[in-house]
Amino acid sequence: MLLADERVAVVRTALRMTTDRLVVGTSGNVSVRAGDLIAVTPSGVDYDRLTAADIPVVDLAGGVVDGGLVPTSELPMHLAAYRDHGAGAVVHTHSVHATALSLLVDEVPAVHYQLADFGGPVRVAEYATFGTDELAATMSVALAGRAGVILRNHGTLTTGPTLAKAYNRAAQLEWLCQLWLIARTGGEPRLLPAAEIERCVEAFAGYGQEPGGTRSAQTPPTTGG
Repeated sequence: MLLADERVAVVRTALRMTTDRLVVGTSGNVSVRAGDLIAVTPSGVDYDRLTAADIPVVDLAGGVVDGGLVPTSELPMHLAAYRDHGAGAVVHTHSVHATALSLLVDEVPAVHYQLADFGGPVRVAEYATFGTDELAATMSVALAGRAGVILRNHGTLTTGPTLAKAYNRAAQLEWLCQLWLIARTGGEPRLLPAAEIERCVEAFAGYGQEPGGTRSAQTPPTTGG
């Protein structure tokens, strides 16, 4: 079976999205790239019924090369993220707070330095019908220079070098949106200045380490949790 490990990871991540309430039912989708192939969730299948064998494998043009199910209808968005932005993995959610924020503003306000992990303020892409090339195009424009985007009246899309990183960003993006919405109920939130976000973007560039390894000399010893 092609991309056996990647298919297992896609199933596990899809189930985690449901557990973490980033999606409801069969909404949202997940994919991960290995070379010139992509393992991606199928269209319209309950996540709790998915097995690794159910995960289609497609090429970079979207053609199915292994698997009997049709890929997600949002495949054009995933392909655009790989083609235009060099993503290693993609997570698309219908998370409530991020979608609610998309109805109010054009980017995620700078309520927390965690925005730096996305490369700066996360933009809201203009609305387009789900599953269309138009949506893939508007998403791609808003994703430029960032690791995440909010789709107006729709949800979010985050990227990463790995599926774990893309998923973590999806969860963090939902948290950032929830934080702003909660703060806004009490008044006008005080935002971080752009210069501070840029400073944090530079710090985040070297942040992260693998279990069992050692911290890089460039990695900040304390930041971001």
